[in-house]
Amino acid sequence: MNATDLLSPDRYPGLNLQLHEDGILEIVIRNERTLNSVNAEAHRALTYIWRDIDAAQGVRCVLIRGEGRGFSSGGDFELIEEMSQDFTALARVWREARDLVYNVINCGKPIVSAIHGPCVGAGLAVALLSDVSVAAKTARILDGHVRLGVAAGDHAAIIWPLLCGLNKAKYHLMTGEPVSGEEAERIGLVSLCVEDDQLLDRAWKVARTLASGSPTAVRWTKYALNNWLRAMGPTFDASLALEFLGFTGPDVREGLSSLREKRAPNFMPDAPI
Repeated sequence: MNATDLLSPDRYPGLNLQLHEDGILEIVIRNERTLNSVNAEAHRALTYIWRDIDAAQGVRCVLIRGEGRGFSSGGDFELIEEMSQDFTALARVWREARDLVYNVINCGKPIVSAIHGPCVGAGLAVALLSDVSVAAKTARILDGHVRLGVAAGDHAAIIWPLLCGLNKAKYHLMTGEPVSGEEAERIGLVSLCVEDDQLLDRAWKVARTLASGSPTAVRWTKYALNNWLRAMGPTFDASLALEFLGFTGPDVREGLSSLREKRAPNFMPDAPI
């Protein structure tokens, strides 16, 4: 596969791709109507594009960002509702959620994320699993699983404790308290934090540095370091299974309703186990 094959129109719904002369593939998450939320088609595209990028000749580095006011506002409400009502949809998205994390980890090309505004859900998984994450000071990083009424599966268990320590990970993942870009850098959740108006310049500078380096040296260093993440595979798999088990229960329905109605949720008073 050549890099230009990635640019076929409508190949990756919800994503805009541009290949630059220096071999940097720019991916823009785009859904202007819902602040770059990820629907079923976009979730599938964001999952499997990394396999194609890994195989594509001519891509030396990837820069991923969100269009407009934020990186991504998370999962589309219609997709979440479908998952809570349809077992086939639930199983499909479980597989995609698993593959998304492992595909980013196993993609040989270096990935840079430029994070601004809200960064939630599948977009957050890609942003934090990127090899270099650059955040604007006012970025709002949020793992919203507990607010929805399901366990923090997705990417969280595989990388948050490694980046910011177990105590900080527990605090933010169990309370759902958001993290600003500035705080994210302080606790080690992102690589760099810059002023909002400097975000893209800095992210592009990092991408160009990676793209101009020795491909074998950069990619093999990434492969070796990502063994830390591969070693956490069983923890991630368990967290993802528990998250999707939660989609079969009542709390996710109440969580989704409360988000739609913009009110506090009224979850079950106790867990069955």
